[in-house]
Amino acid sequence: MIQFNLLPEVKLEYIKARRSKRLVLLGSIIATAVSIGILVLAFFFVNILQRQHLNAVQKDVEKYSKELEDEPDLDKILTIQGQLNNLNTYHEQKAASERIGTYLAQVTPVAVSLSKLDVDFSAQTMRFEGKALTLKDVNEYVDTLKFSTYTVDGAQQEDKPFSDVVLAEFSRNKTEASYAITVSFQPALFDNTKTVGINLPGQTTVTTRSATEKPATPLFQPNQTEEGGQ
Repeated sequence: MIQFNLLPEVKLEYIKARRSKRLVLLGSIIATAVSIGILVLAFFFVNILQRQHLNAVQKDVEKYSKELEDEPDLDKILTIQGQLNNLNTYHEQKAASERIGTYLAQVTPVAVSLSKLDVDFSAQTMRFEGKALTLKDVNEYVDTLKFSTYTVDGAQQEDKPFSDVVLAEFSRNKTEASYAITVSFQPALFDNTKTVGINLPGQTTVTTRSATEKPATPLFQPNQTEEGGQ
């Protein structure tokens, strides 16, 4: 069968343009509907769902606040919690007093014993009192304290661990010598956050307890003066 298109060319173009117009209008209507739908959903979420959620959260806050207010030991609980949170800080600020025994064993000569030790961490001072076989041993103790060096976290320090080393008192009888030595120490020696090492001055003969397995006398001796007064 033979068909003839009797529509003029202008009419065909008009029909195509009208069809395109309908498609554009349809697309615009669909896009507008989608936009309106999204707007409605956003409005619903912000003004209804989110408001309900905030109201629920507010009720929970009021509920738990009331429970906390009714807690009789709330102040104590908060104080303890705050102290627990600061335990690491407090530990780092605390002087590492357990190092005293190690330092004394390193710097105290074999022939010297201690009967009393006073340590003031706030003033950074020490006072040693004790006895020795001879005054020479006491002087050796003083020199060891004066000329020792130290390291902090493996780094050699330019200053000395002990300064202002003074032989404050000394006496001698037929059998032994008594002494009292005062020193100032570097705060890094007892810093919990640092690793510290004491280096003794060079000696031709090792005479300190840290290098001698069986020292001639115990490091600590009872304070005879204090015992007699009790």
